[in-house]
Amino acid sequence: MVLANSAEQPLPVRTVARSISEWVARLGRVWVEGQVTQLSRRPGTVFLTLRDPVADVSLAVTCSRSVAESVLPPLVEGARVVVHAKPDFYIGRGTLSLQALEIRPVGVGELLARLERLKGVLAAEGLFAADRKRALPFLPRRVGLITGRAGAAERDVLENARRRWPAVDIAVREVAVQGHLAVEQVIGALRELDHDPVVDVIVIARGGGSVEDLLPFSDEALCRAVVACRTPVVSAIGHEPDSPLLDLVADVRCSTPTDAGKRVVPDVQEEAARVRQLRDRGHRVVVSTLGRERSRLEALRSRPVLATPTTLVDTRRADVLGLRERARRCTDARWQSAQSDLAHVLARVVALSPQATLDRGYAVVQDEDGAVVRDAAAVPAGADLQVRLARGTLLVTAD
Repeated sequence: MVLANSAEQPLPVRTVARSISEWVARLGRVWVEGQVTQLSRRPGTVFLTLRDPVADVSLAVTCSRSVAESVLPPLVEGARVVVHAKPDFYIGRGTLSLQALEIRPVGVGELLARLERLKGVLAAEGLFAADRKRALPFLPRRVGLITGRAGAAERDVLENARRRWPAVDIAVREVAVQGHLAVEQVIGALRELDHDPVVDVIVIARGGGSVEDLLPFSDEALCRAVVACRTPVVSAIGHEPDSPLLDLVADVRCSTPTDAGKRVVPDVQEEAARVRQLRDRGHRVVVSTLGRERSRLEALRSRPVLATPTTLVDTRRADVLGLRERARRCTDARWQSAQSDLAHVLARVVALSPQATLDRGYAVVQDEDGAVVRDAAAVPAGADLQVRLARGTLLVTAD
């Protein structure tokens, strides 16, 4: 309901306060979960502050002593509770509070059940997947450390890291590691270190504690902030049995802060020994390679072709001389055979030649036209004839 008012006709404070009280009274009863702080027991009434475990928000709560004393285990500061209350606006001081009708403690079982449900949601989104985890740098330029103020976790990380690598540069951010301010301060330090370009790895470390003490490190906002970081994040919360959700979303999970100090930097003595081993191994490889190549060169030099390079030429020269001699013999044989064949043919030609017949005392008679006279009756008397002898020709007249 909006009351009519203006600068000329303002509403009295009592009217505004009464309207707010009436509006709050219509809200009805609500269930509220929070952490108990500033617990004060007075005769007949118990006053406490219910603070949000993540944000810096709180509400005043009042209840009767009977309601407070019915809570088991008894109420103490820091306890997580669920309150069934009715909102109430006190007009006299203009304050809002909750009038508690019932208070129920949040047990460890309920907390663990909630963590399991949140774990299932984050796992379904792939925040625990191994393929999104980043490897730690071999030698970080600067290590960011988020831890409690002057705690054993800080000492364990610093001592072990500097014992392994004395020159390591560590930027420490001291924050609350339990309570309602823990999540906000850890996220703030995480974002600050993540935006530092020199920081190559961030370690979130805390000592052991109860389930309630470690609840900030299972907070959904913190888990998502770790996933959003560009810098690899190492979780070193509690001891080996402790397993907050931060261990599952971090890139590397260490069992203790001491283990984190050993994981983020290499051991200078181990690396020096590894360098010596690699140097010795390289020396042995070089010496072995040189020896093997020297042996190969000696083997090559001992081969006849390199020991006496003229051997190959001499061998080829002998082959050439042999082939040339063979060609000469073949040529001579062919020439003699051809000469013999020619002599035989010549003899046959000579034997068949008319000259050979003439040489034996025969003569060839030819008429004036040069035709050979084979029949004496065919020659008329007084015809001029030529008589061809072995040597010379006679001119005769037929009688």
